[in-house]
Amino acid sequence: MAEVHKPVILPPPHASDDEIIARHPPIPRVATDEDSPLVIMELLQRIKIRDVMRTDVVVLSRRDTMRRAQDLMRRNRISGIPIAEGGRLYGIVSVEDIIQALSGGWIDDVIVKHMSNHLIVLEADMPLAFALKYFENYNYGRFPVLNKEHRLVGLISQRDVTRTLLYELTLEINKLEKKAMQNSQAEASGNSQAAYLLREWSVLHNDLENAGKAANDIKAILREHNVDRRLTRRIAVAAYELEINICIHSHGGNLTFMIADDKATVIAKDTGPGIPDVVWACKDGTSTANDWIRSLGFGAGMGLANSKRVSDRFDIKSVMGKGTTVTCSFNLKPGGA
Repeated sequence: MAEVHKPVILPPPHASDDEIIARHPPIPRVATDEDSPLVIMELLQRIKIRDVMRTDVVVLSRRDTMRRAQDLMRRNRISGIPIAEGGRLYGIVSVEDIIQALSGGWIDDVIVKHMSNHLIVLEADMPLAFALKYFENYNYGRFPVLNKEHRLVGLISQRDVTRTLLYELTLEINKLEKKAMQNSQAEASGNSQAAYLLREWSVLHNDLENAGKAANDIKAILREHNVDRRLTRRIAVAAYELEINICIHSHGGNLTFMIADDKATVIAKDTGPGIPDVVWACKDGTSTANDWIRSLGFGAGMGLANSKRVSDRFDIKSVMGKGTTVTCSFNLKPGGA
């Protein structure tokens, strides 16, 4: 069962550094049914917030005035300024705060009196998927970004995210088109041949930095062997779902991928705690996740259901206290048994 993670919130006014960032926050799950674009899933996991955030951040101290904040916002055409000293984040001033200061007659007051100090922040090493979920859940135009030492290193806005995704998607589309052309040429020349291989990946509990790596590797292998694109997507979806399930819901385990006799097989085996009712666990929407996990995109109860749905053959065995083994098999040739 997944650990309970709290929102990444800096409470006012004397939060210790350890309170700022939730440890090992779960990566939000992107919809992964058979027709979902896997390339977007990969981008959201591969790209980190540090790759998108702006580092040239205008910063003020608590001793500066609201009028100074107003002047900097006007000159830099920005709508919010973090309040930090020595890298330590204390609050943020937004254009709404400036409007209230002008209306209330305290525009010359020091910032510390009126800044927002109940903050939600992101960590630089988090996947971009986390930022998207935060923009969806919270009505903010930007989030401060902290490093592992809990120091302010950047700022991320919805515009930053959109710009990066458009650029990366363009690159991925070009790669897909090039690969599709190569596959067509290979099929036309009759160079397709049966492949035999075995690969295995260790999946650690809550090792979210590497979550999704095995699924990405499997997709690359299938492309190298000129496997049909829709079938490649189905296999990669199953591998991704099973890999994330091991990472979040078990003590850890292994993901194995095999190609033999015109069949591809994905095997997920963990070391516990086990599933008491596998029939129930494989139904759509069955989940024991808490509300916070659900708010991050997890806990929809579709992991095993999606894996079963995309597979040609699906098998699951679980023993309480020992672990669970899930096997998904796929026919590489049409009409295969």
